[in-house]
Amino acid sequence: MYDKKQDLAGPGISTYEEVSKILPNNYQAPLTPLKRMEALYMIKEYIEKGMAEALNLQMVQVPLIVSKNSGVNDYLDRDGSRTPVDFPAGLGLPKRIEAQVVQAATKWKRMALAQFGCDIGQGINTDMRAVRKDYFLDHDHSSYVDQWDWEKRITSEDRNLDYLKDTVKRIWKVIYGAGQLVKEKFPELNDPKYPDFPEELKFFHAEEILEMYPDLPRKQRETKLIQQYPAVFIIGIGWVLKDGYPHEMRAADYDDWVTPTVEKNEQLMHGLNGDILVWNPVTKRRHELTSMGVRVTKETLVEQLKITGQEDFLEMPYHQAILNDEIPLSIGGGIGQARTYMYLLRTAHLGEVTVTIWPDQLKKICAEKNIHVLE
Repeated sequence: MYDKKQDLAGPGISTYEEVSKILPNNYQAPLTPLKRMEALYMIKEYIEKGMAEALNLQMVQVPLIVSKNSGVNDYLDRDGSRTPVDFPAGLGLPKRIEAQVVQAATKWKRMALAQFGCDIGQGINTDMRAVRKDYFLDHDHSSYVDQWDWEKRITSEDRNLDYLKDTVKRIWKVIYGAGQLVKEKFPELNDPKYPDFPEELKFFHAEEILEMYPDLPRKQRETKLIQQYPAVFIIGIGWVLKDGYPHEMRAADYDDWVTPTVEKNEQLMHGLNGDILVWNPVTKRRHELTSMGVRVTKETLVEQLKITGQEDFLEMPYHQAILNDEIPLSIGGGIGQARTYMYLLRTAHLGEVTVTIWPDQLKKICAEKNIHVLE
């Protein structure tokens, strides 16, 4: 019998024995490390320009460090198991600033919409860098994180599934276009053993996936789904589903996962958020590219914090700003840069497209499989 509780706080593998089993044998990277960097920066430029045009976004500067008492940092999962790096800053101050390295710019971006004076329908994109020290380091999780963290100002009328789906389709069109570009410029990527990137993205609500695979935990449900549909957007991540568990735990103070949005077979489904997942034919595994969603209103913020038992957060400046209508309604998300490069450049490991620290056990496994990580 599967333990669904162990499947709710993120998609890590958790043992290096398992990592060794899932990484491909006799691997041969399609591009050399230097050529891979050339292709990577081609993708980066294409996606940043494409996102700007598709969603009316302007690239802006983004913080690496925030104050601890601002409430701006992202805690990733509602159980508080992934904590930021804390340190005192400001030599010579009577009381040094309690600072944190960001884990994502999720909350900062929404406040930044007001700071940059964005109009309705206008938004920002960032080249965000972060540290997530509490990840298990495997083939697609790293302590160093790079994302296109974007946010767009919307109206209350835009807070619906149709607007969310339209936004998702626009993003997928950009990612698909980047894939077609590098395949054209780098013919080595056109390996017949790998299918082309799917042009169409399928939408499923988390409740629908549970109905399809009621006895499986979340990651295995996703794996079954994307083996049939190689690019999907899963709606409604955070709300407790019919089996008594959320599809995955999601923080309570940015995405709106409590709003009722769909009624099917007399069952009400919730959530204005979700994830894009794809099938990675190199690793033969589920591969998450982005999480995104319509952001909470002051009413849904309070409701979600009550559900998660985190009402004390309401005293923090970020949460007060939402309650006092000081920051605009928005939609936003984070697209994993290294994850996207890994997918589009047909690599087996994040370490082939990003430079960071890796444990010796993982480096040894990779070397045995002809996977050469960058350090």
